[in-house]
Amino acid sequence: MGGGSRRLGQCVLITACLIHAVHVLPTMCIAQSSDEQTLVAFRAAISGDPNRVLDAWVPTNGSINAVDSICRWHGVSCRSRRHPGRVTALELMSSNLMGVISPSLGNLSFLRTLNLSGNRLSGEIPPELGRLPRIRVISLGGNSLIGDVPVSLTNCVHLTHLELSRNGLHGEIPVNFSNCRELRVFNVSVNSLSGGIPPSFGSLSKLEFLGLHRCNLTGGIPTSLGNLSSLLAFDASENHNLGGIIPDTLGRLKKLNFLRFASAGLGGAIPVSLFNISSLRTLDLGNNDLSGVLPPDLGITLPRIQFLSLYSCRLKGSIPPSIGNATGLRFVQLHSNGLQGTVPPDIGRLQNLAVLNLQFNQLDDKWEKDWPLMTALGNCTGLFALSLSSNKFQGELPASVANLTAGMQQLLMNANRISGAIPPEIAKLRNLRILALAENVLTGTIPDTIGGLHSMTGLDVSGNSISGEIPPLLVANLSQLATLDLSENDLHGSIPESFERMRSIAVLDLSHNQFSGMIPKQVVGLSSLTLFLNLSHNMFSGPIPSEVGRLSSLGVLDLSNNRLSGEIPQALAACQSMEYLFLHGNQLGGRIPQSLAALKGLQHLDMSQNNLSGPIPDFLATFQYLRYLNLSYNQLDGAVPTAGVFNDTGDFFVAGNRVCGGVLELQLPKCRDRDRSEYGLGGEISVEGDVYSYGVLLLEMFTAKRPTADLFQGGTSIRSYAAMAYPDKAMEIVDQALLQNKEEDMFEKMEQCIVSVFRVALQCTEDSPRARMLTGDVIRELIAVRNNCQD
Repeated sequence: MGGGSRRLGQCVLITACLIHAVHVLPTMCIAQSSDEQTLVAFRAAISGDPNRVLDAWVPTNGSINAVDSICRWHGVSCRSRRHPGRVTALELMSSNLMGVISPSLGNLSFLRTLNLSGNRLSGEIPPELGRLPRIRVISLGGNSLIGDVPVSLTNCVHLTHLELSRNGLHGEIPVNFSNCRELRVFNVSVNSLSGGIPPSFGSLSKLEFLGLHRCNLTGGIPTSLGNLSSLLAFDASENHNLGGIIPDTLGRLKKLNFLRFASAGLGGAIPVSLFNISSLRTLDLGNNDLSGVLPPDLGITLPRIQFLSLYSCRLKGSIPPSIGNATGLRFVQLHSNGLQGTVPPDIGRLQNLAVLNLQFNQLDDKWEKDWPLMTALGNCTGLFALSLSSNKFQGELPASVANLTAGMQQLLMNANRISGAIPPEIAKLRNLRILALAENVLTGTIPDTIGGLHSMTGLDVSGNSISGEIPPLLVANLSQLATLDLSENDLHGSIPESFERMRSIAVLDLSHNQFSGMIPKQVVGLSSLTLFLNLSHNMFSGPIPSEVGRLSSLGVLDLSNNRLSGEIPQALAACQSMEYLFLHGNQLGGRIPQSLAALKGLQHLDMSQNNLSGPIPDFLATFQYLRYLNLSYNQLDGAVPTAGVFNDTGDFFVAGNRVCGGVLELQLPKCRDRDRSEYGLGGEISVEGDVYSYGVLLLEMFTAKRPTADLFQGGTSIRSYAAMAYPDKAMEIVDQALLQNKEEDMFEKMEQCIVSVFRVALQCTEDSPRARMLTGDVIRELIAVRNNCQD
């Protein structure tokens, strides 16, 4: 009987196994086939896979090993015990994939995790993803996705993480995400959304991270968000038009570690309740139209605070001494407020402090020989940036500044009332990168010990009364210096030739001093100068060095109000990135070089108060971006152009010259017939007039247009017509009959020849007879052009 029972039990077990096998095996095969087809469709939508992460995705075509094969594909996981072989995760983050997301992914009914973040995917988020009944994680951040956030995603009731940041999404945040009661992470930061923060989010009791940074949201912060009892981090910063007030209800978020509302267009008072969230590590409300004071027990109620940023918040009152109790503080940014009083020495207890920015307040203190705050800050061994600019600190900068940590990298004390000399001991801050002491009342000389600060990238002591010469060691050793501003002091002497070692300098301002001698070619030859070079209001003499042409990337050059002489160098034509050029108030002579026609990006040009002669070049009328032109008080002659910047008398100045014509508002004398005539008829007969007529004839021949054509009315002439096209658009105005039947490989040479002819014609038709080519030179030039074209 016992044996029979055992055999019966074995039969039942075997039968059950067979039944299970009969049902499971077909299910596995069918499931595999469906998921594989979905993945194959997904791969087909990928247009680029430079890292070849999908190379192993080889279709099985229903082979018996299909289950094993699909689950071993890169990025694919099958982790369901009850349904082996079904895809539960697709994770291909940071794989450099390009293309679109296939809607077929909506068929992966067992999918729990979809992570395609950090790729280069485009197109829209497929609404079909809302059909995934088991999905918990959707991470698509860091792509180039567009379109709306699909409303269908709110059907994914088991969703715990939705990460869509750093895309190009637009539209509103669907309000029905409140259906997803399991949500812990919701991040749509850095998109172009619209509308507001749904108040319904206040019901997401498990939400831990709410990322709404830089989303273009409006409508304020709903008070209901004070119900997010599990919230750890909330970032709604840089929604510049979010508006409204900070709800007092947020003070109920007792687990909050991170709160950032900087630059969100917020107003009203800072709720006192925020300073009672003892779990806070980051509080950033900077750059809002807020008001309030720092509570006296700040350092006690926020014991864990590490990052405190309340800059530009219209704070009043003083910095409480209790701040010294918040010993975890690393970054303190309280600049641009209305804080008053002294800085409490208790701040020296913050031994983890890395950045202290208190500039642009009304803090004051008369520094004694041993300034307590400076001594106290010497205990902050991690401090690398100290900003105390634009306050009312006065007295001498004490030698105890050297007590600051050797790790100090930024020391900013601009716009105070600091007097005395710069202490040589400052060189003990051997890691200092930026030293800014501008707009104080410093005297004495620049200590050459600063030359030992080899890591220095910025030095600004402008707007003081520092005297003496520039120490040669200063510029010889500071090879990493990118910005040097010594302007508005009483410095004198010549500029050290050792400037040639400053290979990183991008901004150099030595203006408003008493420097003399010639401008060293080592300075104007620094090709690293890309932003600003200002040597104005000194006593430099001699010519402008031709090495100025090496400043090919310079944006602003100011050599005004010196004693420079000679001609404007042709080499300036190489500075084709220049937007502002100031040469006024010197003794420069000669003509304005025709080569400056290459400076097409000029916006502001001032050559006034020099001894320049000859005509006003026509090319100035072709500068598209020129908004200010001052040529007044020179010895220029001839006709004033009437195009471009010369159209508006408020944009250009030519007083104090011997010019004629131009727009009527100038009330200049009319030009003589010879100045206006295209052929030089009606005036005095001269060789220069013959050359002028020949130049006009050349223009007529090569443009197939007569000087009396209707096109040339209202002050426009055949010459100005050609000058505006020369040289880049010369082929657009040339008689097209001259270009017929020309082979393609001959076109470039033909263009060179035509441009050369126009150059000769324009030089023959300069307004001033003295500026025109000689007859012999015209013949030689045209013969050379002919020979070149015949080769």
